[in-house]
Amino acid sequence: MDSGNADAGERDEVASLGRRAGLLNRRSFLVGVGALGLAGCATSDGMSLAEAAKVYGPVPDEKFPIPAIDVSKVDPKYYRRTVRYDTKESPGTIIVDPGNYYVYRIEEDGNATRYGANVGRDGFRWSGDAYVGRKSEWATWTPPAAMIKRQPEAAKWARGMPGGLDNPLGARTLHLYQNGAYTLYTIYASLDAESIGNGITSGCVGLLTQDMMHLYSRTPVKTKVIVLPA
Repeated sequence: MDSGNADAGERDEVASLGRRAGLLNRRSFLVGVGALGLAGCATSDGMSLAEAAKVYGPVPDEKFPIPAIDVSKVDPKYYRRTVRYDTKESPGTIIVDPGNYYVYRIEEDGNATRYGANVGRDGFRWSGDAYVGRKSEWATWTPPAAMIKRQPEAAKWARGMPGGLDNPLGARTLHLYQNGAYTLYTIYASLDAESIGNGITSGCVGLLTQDMMHLYSRTPVKTKVIVLPA
């Protein structure tokens, strides 16, 4: 559970293999996951910038201390919030909306927790039902052979990149399965504020690290995940 081999968890356009300066720019390295397409109506006015700075502040007690997110680089509509969401799905279900760059966790009483996300870019989106087959904290990331062929600089991690702030999968990862088989798609943690609201991955879905930790803590293995068409 503390490590995972997430072959799809890297980005095709690798400009570097990570950098350690506070906010890590994973845009050059990740492969993300899938998408959905439902929108909710907000039940509140959302967070102020000051509130967001607290919610997305540093997490110093982690195995690898997590820096604050620069919330000024995130459109406020992607801050975590509670929204109305009409669905027949059971509470706890995760719904990914790639067309609107949101991930929803269904709550009681017709509500959902909504998170801003990055999703798959054109040509790499997928849709369908899946489930959380396993969970990882500070997972190992292993680039697939196809990526190494395209981007030889990734070869240094052919046997796996250990967990850490540089790792594309980040602090928490939900590994998505279908029919008992790993899809290679994940929902992962990102420190890249500017990635939220963009299609940049090869199919995986990224949430800001603090949002991913919030979702991860409330998501058991076997949780249903619905990825809607974009």
